[in-house]
Amino acid sequence: MATETGESTTGSDVETDDGLSPYMRSITVTTCSTLAGIAAGVLSLMGATGPEDATGAFFLLAAILIQFPIYSAVGIDTSDFSGKDYAYVFFMTFALWFISWGILLTAGTELPSIV
Repeated sequence: MATETGESTTGSDVETDDGLSPYMRSITVTTCSTLAGIAAGVLSLMGATGPEDATGAFFLLAAILIQFPIYSAVGIDTSDFSGKDYAYVFFMTFALWFISWGILLTAGTELPSIV
């Protein structure tokens, strides 16, 4: 986090232990979690019979869990994640899953079933 000291700001351009700037790390995590949420919403539409089917929640859980190996492969050290980081990934993935699946259900979109 940046700290203000007089006229300059320190810490805003410092790289983290994984070699990424804090800005690039946050952009990567946000992009991955939002795309995973949208993908989980589409897969939920294709795999679940409706909103009351628990299969949609399994796609959400899989989308959340698969992100952490992806972060490691990209070069983000997930051992540095705090509870706040995990909550952010969960919330962003959940929010985009919920919104995208809800829109697809109410629009009556027909996609091929994967089940």
